[in-house]
Amino acid sequence: MSARILIVEDEPSISELISLNLRLGGFEPHHASDVASARAQIDTALPDLILLDWMLPDQSGVDLARRLRADARTRDLPIIMITARAAEADKLGGFDAGADDYITKPFSPRELIARVRALLRRSAPEATDDPVEVAGLRLEPHTFRVLANGAQVRMGPTEFRLLHYLMKHLDRVLSRTRLLDGVWGDHVFIEERTVDVHIRRLRLALQPSGHDRLIETVRGGGYRFLPQ
Repeated sequence: MSARILIVEDEPSISELISLNLRLGGFEPHHASDVASARAQIDTALPDLILLDWMLPDQSGVDLARRLRADARTRDLPIIMITARAAEADKLGGFDAGADDYITKPFSPRELIARVRALLRRSAPEATDDPVEVAGLRLEPHTFRVLANGAQVRMGPTEFRLLHYLMKHLDRVLSRTRLLDGVWGDHVFIEERTVDVHIRRLRLALQPSGHDRLIETVRGGGYRFLPQ
């Protein structure tokens, strides 16, 4: 369940360095060397986070950030600007355009990975590999294991991703559309009732331990994972 990180950088050496460190950090890097190719990838499937260079051959990264923030589909997409422009005015310009964080070249790869992790924890907690535990139910993304009061629970990969998303958005009502986008991806076109099918399977898997009671159906709203 590695987070997909889109690197928008036109210098191959920098892009490769970032990509290597992201892989070592457990992430799934993707590349774009200009705004046009970045937009094409984003239109196909939303990444979990964008590492965005300021100076690009066709448009500036700042212009791309503004366009992403103006689009409802990409409004909340986490963005870290990476640039050699270190002046305070430039940083303010990056933040005004919609960047969530700003790191200047040359940078420490360890610092970059730390900032990526920190931003994902805030904006897309389901994209991290941090274990999560609620009421004796523990999910470990890095080992693909679910434990109920210490005993392993068997379930399919889709149910695992669905449970992870629910547990990471504890006590929030999540619509079927939101679950489809968050678990299956907004580039996959399937019917909303598919969510209901997998919720039933998930409840069956959790039923022996009694944790199925934590999944609440909210009439007219969707589903909610209860804290206890």
